[in-house]
Amino acid sequence: MKFSLMYSFVTEPGGAMSHLDTFREMDRLLPLAEELGYDSFHTTEHHFQDNGWAPSPLLVLAHAAGLTRRMRLATNIMIPTLCQPLRLAEDLLTLDNLSNGRLTMGTSPGYVSEEFAAYGVAYEDRFRLHEAIIDFIQHAWANPDDAGFECPFFRIPKVKLVPRPVQAQLPIWYGVSGPKLLARAARRGVPVTASPRHTIRELAEQFGRYQDAAATAGYTPTERPVIREAFLADTDAEAERIAGPALSQIFALYVKKSAQGERVLLNDAGEPISSEAAGDFRNFASRYMIGEPATVRRDVQELIDKLAPTEIILRMQLPGIPTPALEHSLRLFAEQVMPEFA
Repeated sequence: MKFSLMYSFVTEPGGAMSHLDTFREMDRLLPLAEELGYDSFHTTEHHFQDNGWAPSPLLVLAHAAGLTRRMRLATNIMIPTLCQPLRLAEDLLTLDNLSNGRLTMGTSPGYVSEEFAAYGVAYEDRFRLHEAIIDFIQHAWANPDDAGFECPFFRIPKVKLVPRPVQAQLPIWYGVSGPKLLARAARRGVPVTASPRHTIRELAEQFGRYQDAAATAGYTPTERPVIREAFLADTDAEAERIAGPALSQIFALYVKKSAQGERVLLNDAGEPISSEAAGDFRNFASRYMIGEPATVRRDVQELIDKLAPTEIILRMQLPGIPTPALEHSLRLFAEQVMPEFA
């Protein structure tokens, strides 16, 4: 079982930690995470949110490449539909070289309408545009001496791309959950990365649909990454006291988009969220791994029993949590949870 770390750089509005503080925290804790045995480092992408999120995941991973030597580096996810495709291909190639071939591209069409409006991208085109961009990225990766490409959305002339890729093939994950998108991932022959916004039951259903689509496409997935918010302390009560408000902040975007009718979020009772007032973390408690090490070991075992993940990605960097508390959580998980699943 692989265990990995995710940073989203979300901050508490008006809180003690600034975005600069979260980046400096990464400088301190990411080398420690590698030393403790975490397998990879993941980051996310969102724009214009009052509590932050990282708008430039490839820049974050470029910095992470200099802080680490072994860990894989993953966008989980990035939104290529907001990018100029040729510039994106060059940035990915550069990052593959900076990291000596440790890059994984987790990708999604995106769902936050105000992001598309600000970037001048048609929201209704995002699914077809996403597939065209990924087609181009894979073509350019395989043919850097002639990356010319044409589709209904953009045209790339015959150009030679440098630097050449380190990896023969760029690992791509799809961060999707809808039936049509799961089928697209299966037809492309790429793994699906499971969102932390869903319950275990929802994820089991999604993986089931994906596996059926993969069988139809003649593809056998070998990776099943699952993301979960996680935080450990010496007692369950202490972990909830520290992380509870932070979890409400993390889920605030999911709650807002559900309340606006753009992307449905269910609470633990299976009811759709229709108001931002319903964003208290207790409404989504089944999705978190929060507590003392014994509690989190049980949570990990439940994920393994019900979802059979190949990698569990822990979003421990939560808004408002002091760096010493996060470091303690990293150490508790590495020293008292990970060995049970070696």
